[in-house]
Amino acid sequence: MVLITLAVSLKSLHPQCTPDGACAAASRQQVAFFYGAFYTMAIGAGGTKPNISTFGADQFDDFDAREREVKASFFNWWMFSSFTGGLVAVLVLVFVQENVGWGVGYTIPTVGLALSLLLFYVGTPFYRHKPVQRDTAAGPARLVGRVFSEAFANRRRRLPGDAAELQEHDTAWYTAAGKRRLLHTRAFPFLDRASLRSDTRRLPCTVTEVEEVKLIIGMIAVWLSTLVPCTIWAQVNTLFVKQGTTLDRSMGGVRIPAASLGSFVTISMLLCIPAYDRVLVPLVRRRTGNPRGITLLQRLGIGCALQVLVVACAYLVEVRRMRVIRERSVHRAGDTVPMSIFWMLPQYVLLGVGDVFNSVGILEFFYDQSPDGMRSLGTTFFTSGLGVGNFLNSLLVTFVDRTTRGRGTAGKSWIGDNLNDSHLDYYYVFLLLLSVLNMAMFVWVAKRYKYKREFLEVEHRESENACDQGSGKLMDAPLTINGAQPGSHQ
Repeated sequence: MVLITLAVSLKSLHPQCTPDGACAAASRQQVAFFYGAFYTMAIGAGGTKPNISTFGADQFDDFDAREREVKASFFNWWMFSSFTGGLVAVLVLVFVQENVGWGVGYTIPTVGLALSLLLFYVGTPFYRHKPVQRDTAAGPARLVGRVFSEAFANRRRRLPGDAAELQEHDTAWYTAAGKRRLLHTRAFPFLDRASLRSDTRRLPCTVTEVEEVKLIIGMIAVWLSTLVPCTIWAQVNTLFVKQGTTLDRSMGGVRIPAASLGSFVTISMLLCIPAYDRVLVPLVRRRTGNPRGITLLQRLGIGCALQVLVVACAYLVEVRRMRVIRERSVHRAGDTVPMSIFWMLPQYVLLGVGDVFNSVGILEFFYDQSPDGMRSLGTTFFTSGLGVGNFLNSLLVTFVDRTTRGRGTAGKSWIGDNLNDSHLDYYYVFLLLLSVLNMAMFVWVAKRYKYKREFLEVEHRESENACDQGSGKLMDAPLTINGAQPGSHQ
């Protein structure tokens, strides 16, 4: 941020412009400095984005009833603060940059980032840090490879009828390691062969290690079903804006930028998160007994259903826009369709409401279901899904444009440069069918998904109290390990 601020503030680091608006070409040194600043920011974001929400959630103790209840709201308010910052940037910083100066506009967030970094270091003595386990320190790839190779090596051996005969460490080992055992599940039974005990010197995988790989496979399946919703979200900055530029954007003598309607996604989300967390969750919690009100996958399912409604709404608005075009004969590129841009408002609001369930739910799901020592892997699933969704959106638009150009539509592309003479309504039908199919796939995956279940190790007795994280069936009272609160280690 300091480098970017310098790039827009110092005359020697950016091209100079004359009063009539003519600007000189940037030198190689200026371009190198500018891109160097942005790549430096990208490297920094690679360290913060996959870890910041994970680190925050790790400050709560799952074994403490009060902290467990508060943690259920953490991701709601973390996302709320993130979107609040984005809204301030769009409404305030952009205005400062255009009307006061780019130097001042970038100095404000630079100072804010410096203060937040200072605050982070001030809080260092109070943070809870979970130790990285030796068996997961090498990363999930090595663990997955080991489990699959062991399972393949034992492919001809029969599985025992009792899961207790599989390889697993005892309670004392997990207590000393500060790690939780995972309950054996029947999902992917082939992988259970990796934990078959052998007379050879080679140590088999433990049940917990096998269950961790099962969790990763299950999360990948859910991740694949979230790519279409991420692709739908990408329409906000692409087709929705392009569609809005053709409509009447005047309001009180002011011409509204088509992209500014995207702020209603953020506003509706900021309004709905407190209502969801403070009103809906307590009401549903009384009926279900789930600290989250509904399960993680139920939340994602509601989000997917709302995104189907978003596409359906966008299609209906486009059908009306096409009717107005035919009635008023405004087929040329650049012609303004006599229809208010606020007809698009419902699809933006619905998308913001859906994000309360979808975006926040995806982030919470992948964090919650990640194995111990791989929490940042879950957040990486979330951020990578957004990136893949944007790439898929570009791929779909390019594919549909090339495929439909000149085929059955009198030479009209569904997504041509001139939207007034295209068939965007056909493309929305395509997205609607894609969303419905993805919804069906998600329901199929969700019904077969097995939530993470953990043993809670208690001193002096080997109780096996299953802790079903995803469905929210947690223990009512805090437990102690060696006389201390589990998870309270520094």
